[in-house]
Amino acid sequence: MSEDQMKALPYRHICIEGNIGSGKTSLVEKLSVDYNGHKILEQFEDNPFLPLFYKNPERYAFTVELFFMTERFKQMQNSIAGPDLFTNHMFSDFCFIKTLLFARKNLEKEEYKLFQMLFTVLNKSFPNPDLLVYIHRDVKYLLENIKSRGRHYESDITAKYLQSIQDSYFEYLRNITSFPVLILDLKGIDFVANKQNYETIKFLISKEYNPGVHRVSVSM
Repeated sequence: MSEDQMKALPYRHICIEGNIGSGKTSLVEKLSVDYNGHKILEQFEDNPFLPLFYKNPERYAFTVELFFMTERFKQMQNSIAGPDLFTNHMFSDFCFIKTLLFARKNLEKEEYKLFQMLFTVLNKSFPNPDLLVYIHRDVKYLLENIKSRGRHYESDITAKYLQSIQDSYFEYLRNITSFPVLILDLKGIDFVANKQNYETIKFLISKEYNPGVHRVSVSM
């Protein structure tokens, strides 16, 4: 990529979001290489409570969400407080708001109230991303991808749970008016194996969008 192309991306912090198994991390990995960007990848495998949560969500929901919130906060704080001076862009495979969206689905009412209070205090530390990209996949694709990557602790994830997470994301996204959101509806798209698919996504991300929600369908 030439220097002019490197400058063509009009955003500094791009957050890639999506449901479990949608391809968030893969896209961040590719973009950070192409644009010489700093990447922030969620360290979900470091959460010792995650396997326990998938087997017994009622017992371990608060513990798993509290651990995730603490780790995400530390990652975001370190990246924003000390940005890499040699990169023009920052790509993350999560937004801090993800913490609250998952907690809302997983916690009981009183637990969620307490969790929300803690989240509100921590969230004041972070600005909004310059662009939020949401990768939308249907639940059938997500289940197939989760199965193919073979993480033992994800074996108990159900279609119902994935649908509830998807609904929670869309409920949040549709109300955003202060910064641009690009929803990429990917139908049968494999941007890891197919270079043309990936270039299409890069082109869409390189466009300038007004604040609010923009939805684009990309198919084979």
